[in-house]
Amino acid sequence: MPESAKPSVPSVLFVCVHNAGRSQMGAAFLAHLGGDRVEVRSAGSAPADRVNPAVVEAMREVGVDISARTPKPLTTDAVRASDVVITMGCGDACPVFPGKRYLDWKLDDPAGQGVDAVRPIRDEIERRVRGLLAELGVFGV
Repeated sequence: MPESAKPSVPSVLFVCVHNAGRSQMGAAFLAHLGGDRVEVRSAGSAPADRVNPAVVEAMREVGVDISARTPKPLTTDAVRASDVVITMGCGDACPVFPGKRYLDWKLDDPAGQGVDAVRPIRDEIERRVRGLLAELGVFGV
């Protein structure tokens, strides 16, 4: 189907500093639960070299494999292309554009934490993602 003929779906960008933990979990849950009914991006204001291994393990425990994901840099294009921007600790590093919906999810940073500390963060992100999907009108979650 040509790009212009595709039905419009909401686009969400998750942003945290390193794009190695919280934003990766948010994007993974949204993609997993929302499927092709939502467009998902994630990025970091200072991306790490790799996704936090404890985060990868915590997500694997709930059946979501993010082992092949890599942190990506935050770009103005990514923000511009998104309907909703969810920040998770990037502070002033996120560019702000009129007409975008911005949400700031205050969550503990899993950096340097073991999988036991990551699980409650993961569970809270999943809860918030499910709520976001309901708000966006993406059902079946």
